[in-house]
Amino acid sequence: MQGHDVPAPHYDRVAAILHWLIGVALLGQITFGFLLDDIAPRGTVSRAPVINLHKSFGIVLGVLIVLRLAWRLAHRPPALPSFMPLWQRVAARWSHRALYGCMIVMPLSGYIASNFSKYGVVFFGFSLKPWGVESKPIYAVFNGVHVVTAWIFTALIVVHVLGALRHLLVERDGVFRRMWPWGGTRQPPAREPLRATKTEPARSRETA
Repeated sequence: MQGHDVPAPHYDRVAAILHWLIGVALLGQITFGFLLDDIAPRGTVSRAPVINLHKSFGIVLGVLIVLRLAWRLAHRPPALPSFMPLWQRVAARWSHRALYGCMIVMPLSGYIASNFSKYGVVFFGFSLKPWGVESKPIYAVFNGVHVVTAWIFTALIVVHVLGALRHLLVERDGVFRRMWPWGGTRQPPAREPLRATKTEPARSRETA
């Protein structure tokens, strides 16, 4: 398929900017999490500062995710283009829901787990007192959810990126540009109706 005559409706600029900002930040944060043991092995003096940096970035990401969710609830996203096959639209809808679910569960489970450990959260040098009791079993449950969600999230992101690249490079149908902040097809402004111009009535010729 080499493009479509019907343009795909575009996301608003704020939603698009939040999408790319959070997407890049999430990729960095997930990679950071997977490499924690390599960057700062357990039992080393660098472990605590690196873990606290990971937690600090996670809190910032959590705030951005809440902003994105609030914006999405207040601004209805454009419908998927009608030229997409039904199975693709259904798959896109459910994959987006799964992505949003992971976006909520991953940082939230990490934050809850931290509050059931003796270390709590140190947000960029500021110590936040844990609101939970120290409990290794509870910590293990939420930390496990945090890690498993990160792996599921990674798989969903890979599928999402491959699908986006397929629309951009193979289909070339404008679906990728729906989420591009500075381009794509936006709803054109309504034109003002043309005003009727007054014309002088034609004078009838008098005959002799």
